Amino acid sequence: MSDRESTNGSAERRLSVFKTYKLYVGGKFPRSESGRVYEVTDSKDRWLANAPQSSRKDARDAVVAARKAFGGWSGATAYNRGQVLYRVAEMLEGRREQFVREVADAEGLSKSKAAAVVDAAVDRWVWYAGWTDKIGQVVGGANPVAGPFFNLSTPEPTGVVAVLAPQESSFLGLVSVVAPVIATGNTAVVVASASSPLPALSLGEVLATSDLPGGVVNILSGVTAELAAPLAAHQDVNAIDLTGADAALAKELEVAAADNLKRVLRPHVTGHGPDGEARGATDDPQAVDAEDWSADPGTRRLTAFLETKTVWHPTGALGASGSSY
Repeated sequence: MSDRESTNGSAERRLSVFKTYKLYVGGKFPRSESGRVYEVTDSKDRWLANAPQSSRKDARDAVVAARKAFGGWSGATAYNRGQVLYRVAEMLEGRREQFVREVADAEGLSKSKAAAVVDAAVDRWVWYAGWTDKIGQVVGGANPVAGPFFNLSTPEPTGVVAVLAPQESSFLGLVSVVAPVIATGNTAVVVASASSPLPALSLGEVLATSDLPGGVVNILSGVTAELAAPLAAHQDVNAIDLTGADAALAKELEVAAADNLKRVLRPHVTGHGPDGEARGATDDPQAVDAEDWSADPGTRRLTAFLETKTVWHPTGALGASGSSY
């Protein structure tokens, strides 16, 4: 007799237990302060879940949490940050099947293709974990100067970074924009893909159960334009990644970001000319993200939100011979 059957032979019926998705802000899982939710559907327009629709206040709360966490995270050793990021990869690997299912639903992929995407995302996270204590040697060091002095340049994190996650690549693209921001000591406020936010919200659950301090990554779901506008204008946000914005929105956000001289990482977009041929960066408001997330990411995103500090030090003469150190 099946354990789902009662003693009289009739099948026992259970109520479905649906997953409740929440925001991830400051290491906690709040619902949107507005109380709003919106329906998330799969590629065949079948209902998957209700996701919280974040408000402007949620965005401001996330910035406060990110700023509070910045001092401790940026002050940690690069080696320690690498250990923490690797732990996140371990946790992702342990929940692989969940992410395969969510990515398949979000992107309309077969299970095998979704598994390949998830594996690539975990590998990408490990790759960035390995860069935490190496990027300083690549972009910093002693500078050759002519004079009785020497100087050293070292990279430092910019601060709080607003990240508009890719709209189409719900997991590999998400990892590819979030991991380099925190690997270099910044903290992040992430706006998930509007149509496919579930992998991002599940990532918040992974981060909460890893060694990553609360507030280092904050994840919001909702209407991208509604959340991006206050983040771009926020005086305590130091930089913004516009990957998930279309060309028209990106232009508006760049104008808002200029108010406090934010660093801006522009999206790779493509449009099509009258002949149907693809063209490069464009002002076409219908332009779409053209980033190849499966390609080698290089160090572009690692260096995008770093600032260089240069320290000058005089040399001194030792004795009458004029030798110096």
